[in-house]
Amino acid sequence: MTHATTAQHLTAIDLLRGRAFPAEPVASAMVESGPGFHVAQLRADEQLWDADPADVEETAREYRAELEGLISALCLRWGEPEVLDLADHLERVAMGMPVRPPLDVLCGQVPRVHAWRADGRWIAVGLGEGEPEMPAFRLLAAVGRADAVR
Repeated sequence: MTHATTAQHLTAIDLLRGRAFPAEPVASAMVESGPGFHVAQLRADEQLWDADPADVEETAREYRAELEGLISALCLRWGEPEVLDLADHLERVAMGMPVRPPLDVLCGQVPRVHAWRADGRWIAVGLGEGEPEMPAFRLLAAVGRADAVR
C-alpha cells in the first residue's frame, strides 16, 4: 500500500488554501466544498471490520504517525494549533441545530481537529478512526474562511 508523505499532504493543503470557495456545495471523491470551505480526504482506508486486529492496530499507528507528522510540519509554519473538540458540534447537528461549515462536515468524520489561522484562512487537520467494532480510518484537512470558527 502506498502512503502519501507529509510533503504531499502539505501540497494538498496549500492547493486547498489557494482554491476559491464555490458559491454552491460541490463534492468529488476526495473534496467536499461549499461557500466558505473545503474539506479534503488526504488518506482513507476502506472499513476494516473483517481485518485481523493486528492489521487494524498497525493501520491505526500509521495514521496517527501521519497526523502527528503533519501537525509538526504545520506547527513549524504557523505555531501551536488550537485543538478543537467537535463533540458539541456533532450533538448540535444530530439535534437538527445549525453548525457553521466546515465544522458541520468535519464533526461527523473526526472527533477533534488541530487548527491554525493563516493568510485569511482557517486550516485544520484531523483523524477519524470509526468505531472499534467497525474501524474506518481517514485523515482529513479543512480550509475555511478565517472566521469559520470564532
